[in-house]
Amino acid sequence: MDPLLSGSDYNQLRAFLAVGETLSFSRAAERLGVSPSALSQLVRGFEERVGVRLLNRTTRSVALTDAGENLLRRVQPAVSELGDAIGQVRQYRDRPAGIVRVHSFRAAAERYIEPMLADFAREFPDVVLDVTLDDAVVDLVAGGFDAAIRIGEVIDRDLVALRLGPDLRQIAVASPTYLERHGRPKHPRDLVEHRCIRWRWPGHVMPYAWEFFENGSWFEVAVDGPLIFNDKDMALRATLRGIGIGFCVEDAVAGPVAAGELVPLLEGWSAAFPGRFLCYPRQRQMAPALRAFIDAVRAAASGASGKAGQDGKADA
Repeated sequence: MDPLLSGSDYNQLRAFLAVGETLSFSRAAERLGVSPSALSQLVRGFEERVGVRLLNRTTRSVALTDAGENLLRRVQPAVSELGDAIGQVRQYRDRPAGIVRVHSFRAAAERYIEPMLADFAREFPDVVLDVTLDDAVVDLVAGGFDAAIRIGEVIDRDLVALRLGPDLRQIAVASPTYLERHGRPKHPRDLVEHRCIRWRWPGHVMPYAWEFFENGSWFEVAVDGPLIFNDKDMALRATLRGIGIGFCVEDAVAGPVAAGELVPLLEGWSAAFPGRFLCYPRQRQMAPALRAFIDAVRAAASGASGKAGQDGKADA
């Protein structure tokens, strides 16, 4: 019997159960932490409420009536089950357990979620991570998600946002083969004369307009080209094959650029924007499972930052 369930009615039921189980007002009062006189009043009030005598009392003994014995037999299992249920729920307060539903941009999940999965599963065997990889911007609460990893530009103001890495930068890139055939754009607006590999935000009809920075403000270029993808990795592979100019987050192409497979373009017009953040709805009490996930992701982010610093690459 759990005190979280206490109320005026339930207090009377608890009082009756304690006396019926111990057949002693003094022992029952000690179990419940009340005085025998207060307990007697609770039992008397309960009998008046149900309209039936449940206990026979003498100065020396207490016995159940037939009605009391029947009620005790019927109610005991239900109250015991309630107590067990409340006890199970309370475990969520004390140890990480249950499901944590996460929405993440694909590139962010590769960098911050994948590295911590094995250790997390080993350390928190009672936690289930339900991870949705999607570059769409969704409503966390409406979608039933506990947390998300996304870039700072698309985080709702009412969410708590924890930075995972530094600012990001998108740059135009092309293969040496493409540049030999089509030449190099000198200004972002020259891109309208080039074959570009375009990308479309999930849920959007029109492809993403490439964004550049000049004279203190951002401007867009509506590029054209032979391919439109909703998957950034496939767009990058098409760029590597020399089909057109791609537009990618800088750290995603650091390897191909270092290997000479891609050439950065128009860097003077490529400015930084807020990087990747772990965000979640504001809440008074955070479930231990969610707290464990947040701590693990932040530790993975710290490790990724250290590795990027050693490798000399931009982090996300």
